[in-house]
Amino acid sequence: MKKLELKFLNEEGKIVTISVDHPIEPVVEQEIDAAMDTIINENCFYSSGGDLVAKKEARIVERNVTNIEL
Repeated sequence: MKKLELKFLNEEGKIVTISVDHPIEPVVEQEIDAAMDTIINENCFYSSGGDLVAKKEARIVERNVTNIEL
């Protein structure tokens, strides 16, 4: 399963991650950058350490699980 992780810094300088399952591919960097700017500017998420104030990074994470027969 693939996930898009958007990482921000809050007012306390702590990292806050917003995850999106099954992101649309191919990923367009400019669209992600603009979406993160909108999230900060609209102040639409709150964290225990205050408002989101800066972008840290965005990444695609892919997790593979293989069951082992016992």
